[in-house]
Amino acid sequence: MAEPSEASRVYLRFKDVFGDPNAKRSRARRRPGAEIGSSVPFGAGRDPRGLSDTINSLTLQLGWNSPLAQSELLASWTLLAGEETSKHSTPVGIDEGVLTVQCESTAWATQLRMMRVEIMTHIAVQYPDAGIESIRFQGPNAPSWKKGPRSIPGRGPRDTYG
Repeated sequence: MAEPSEASRVYLRFKDVFGDPNAKRSRARRRPGAEIGSSVPFGAGRDPRGLSDTINSLTLQLGWNSPLAQSELLASWTLLAGEETSKHSTPVGIDEGVLTVQCESTAWATQLRMMRVEIMTHIAVQYPDAGIESIRFQGPNAPSWKKGPRSIPGRGPRDTYG
């Protein structure tokens, strides 16, 4: 038996997809049943939801989980680092997964560097959505000699004995 031509294969495929053009069409169409979650009273999916569930789904849908978790982390630094430690350190901000903490002195910055693993563990457990990859502890800023009553504008005096 010969294989059908390409034209007949296309015709048979269209007949399967779109139906037989010579068949009688019935006027009675099947009505689709009520879909799940439609606005039928007391239907499926019509149970009321709590406000926290609605807000959680909204924040997830809009991609706000990470910024919200980061702001919660900054606000609860006292609980995270401890009361005594938080008196001597302040979280400054989060930039590209790096939490920057300003410390009162270089001694406190060194002490917190030694506690880095413990603090990172607390952050990973309590704020997994924050996206914190590392912590940077800064000591106090060095004093600037460019301002004050004895400063002069410009480069100042230079060695002229060359």
